[in-house]
Amino acid sequence: MSETTKLHVKKGDTVLILSGKDKGKQGKIIEAQPKKGKIVVEGVNKVKRHAKPTTKTPQGGIIVKEAAMHSAKVMLVCPACGKPTRIKKAEMASGMNARSCKKCGEFIDKDK
Repeated sequence: MSETTKLHVKKGDTVLILSGKDKGKQGKIIEAQPKKGKIVVEGVNKVKRHAKPTTKTPQGGIIVKEAAMHSAKVMLVCPACGKPTRIKKAEMASGMNARSCKKCGEFIDKDK
């Protein structure tokens, strides 16, 4: 994918994992990679990596960290109603388009 794809979630959103070994878990997005269509969720999809001793990690050894996963495997959790939901674009009072919950109708992007 050479062109940037639009993700339905952003950094800082709480999401529910829909498939994979961590199915049913919730976590906060700590990194979004729109060019790859992937996200990194806190505490989910952990992998072990073997690291040589360097100046940054003088001990070396096995490091456990979160790996990127495809954004289609997650669903946004609405901060207002607390349920996993799809999003829709709705116009705010200021005239800006923002993401809103399809279940309760509450705006997700209130900071705009």
